[in-house]
Amino acid sequence: MPPRTTDATPRPQVRGDLKTLKTLAPYLWPKGETTMRVRVVIAMICLTLAKVATVYVPILFKQAVDLVSGGPGFAASALIALVVSYGLVRIAQQGFAELREFFFARVAQRAIRKVALRTFRHLHALSLRFHLDRQTGGLSRSIERGTKGIEFLLNFMLFNILPTLLEIVMVCGILWYLFDIWYALVTFVTIFGYIAFTMSVTEWRLKYRREMNTQDQQANTKAIDSLLNYETVKYFGNEEHEASRYDRSLERYEEAAVQSRTSLSLLNIGQGAIIAVGLTGIMTMAGFGVQAGTMTTGDFVLVNTYLMQLYLPLNFLGFVYREIKQSLADMEAMFRLLGESREIADAEDAVELPAGAGRVEFDDVQFNYRPDRAILKGVSFTVEPGKTVAIVGPSGAGKSTISRLLFRFYDATGGAIRIDGADLRTVSQSSVRAALGIVPQDTVLFNDTIFYNIAYGQPGATPSEVERAARLARIHDFVMSLPDGYQTSVGERGLKLSGGEKQRVAIARTILKNPRIFLFDEATSALDSHTEKAIQGSLREVSRDRTALIIAHRLSTVVDADQILVLEAGQIVERGSHADLLARDGVYAAMWRRQQETGAEADERGPTAEALALSAP
Repeated sequence: MPPRTTDATPRPQVRGDLKTLKTLAPYLWPKGETTMRVRVVIAMICLTLAKVATVYVPILFKQAVDLVSGGPGFAASALIALVVSYGLVRIAQQGFAELREFFFARVAQRAIRKVALRTFRHLHALSLRFHLDRQTGGLSRSIERGTKGIEFLLNFMLFNILPTLLEIVMVCGILWYLFDIWYALVTFVTIFGYIAFTMSVTEWRLKYRREMNTQDQQANTKAIDSLLNYETVKYFGNEEHEASRYDRSLERYEEAAVQSRTSLSLLNIGQGAIIAVGLTGIMTMAGFGVQAGTMTTGDFVLVNTYLMQLYLPLNFLGFVYREIKQSLADMEAMFRLLGESREIADAEDAVELPAGAGRVEFDDVQFNYRPDRAILKGVSFTVEPGKTVAIVGPSGAGKSTISRLLFRFYDATGGAIRIDGADLRTVSQSSVRAALGIVPQDTVLFNDTIFYNIAYGQPGATPSEVERAARLARIHDFVMSLPDGYQTSVGERGLKLSGGEKQRVAIARTILKNPRIFLFDEATSALDSHTEKAIQGSLREVSRDRTALIIAHRLSTVVDADQILVLEAGQIVERGSHADLLARDGVYAAMWRRQQETGAEADERGPTAEALALSAP
């Protein structure tokens, strides 16, 4: 596996919370989407009106208390008017809050959708080097948490924290206006002390939450990695080893979770004490005011109601603050993925690959995954249109690297690669890959049906086109023998199929794509020699008059190639036809003799049942 170099993917700078919010802002105020912007404005108006109604409710309640406490001589009509007004304002309070949700829901969900889609597209645009170095479980959890973090942040920060701060300002202003500055000051100090205490203790508790998330991510990564390699675990009988690794992460998670939960008790006690002191102080002041005749019974109820009303939304401040901080951290992790640089990117003036017959040229190509280890050392060859060139050699010689360079998963560090005269670095990657079709050595299928996996070569293909490709790949009869036929699920990574069956699905998929250039990377390595001969005939048929590049270890598959290149230690040491290379009696001839001896032993054992079934008329 090629290591990931520091030069290619510099570590992105850590984003601050404000920078994370700044990154999110354009999604909430989308450019060119007037409807979304109107929704944001209406939602903010509804939010403000809901808070105005919220602070007006206690005033109406105060007036009703004063009216009732004034004695039996009050007018019933006045009381009814106050009570009806009280009810209507409560309805308005709830109604505007719901209207705020009604108008903003689409804005929030559209933002989440766009961020998730952009992240998904960006991940597909990153280089193979990044994906070889990734941890799938941790990566998927980062995206999942990031999108959920956006939703939580919008719901609680925009519609809980900010409105509550607005309500605090309005309440302090009303108390100052109706009574004197001391009532506003006591209310402000109580609420400010409550917020400061909650934030400081919650910040201290965050270390336990971070540890919980770290261990949760590690446990998730280990679990997914173990389940994806289920067969390997079974081969070596390492179920307990995998369980122990998983449990170690769960144990560390357990310890952090216990610390987090027990420290919550300290937070709750402190919050309750601060509110109790504030309530005691303001009720004492109001009580003396009523006794002195400067305040009414309704005023006594009013100041108590305001403080309790402010306390209720702040009751969850510790949870909200912690989750907002965590949401910002999760969003930062997801946005950090967006900050990963594309090692391989189209040039600004990139054009589409020009139409052509499929001429492939490697001109003094050099490549290394890391500076101290050269993989290809000046490789030059040409595959003329309609011709077949095979590349053979020992493992580690650089054969598969050639296919990766041709698909432009990496750029050559020296020399040039051309298709129909166009340097791959000057054309778009999508047009290059559209012209190429590959049957890889390691076939990985989607967890879907056989039909879907074959049709993946040409999404939208008709059933008859899929069936034709399957027949050419010698897998149609096998598929039809299954109870669900083409609708049979292949399982995770195609684990329900054998290696040979997966390889034939991959061959059918590439046949359906119908590219101008075929690339077969050990395309029949999972098949026995008898099955291989049947499929080789199909491959020759579909690649007739097409350019074909074959990367092979089994030399019997390339004897009909127009030219065979022998790659050794990143250099072409021999080239020529099969007959020419045998006559030369060099590296290729020695490889041929060794494989013939091995092949003779395999032939003595006879064809497999699968091979007999496939070769039957």
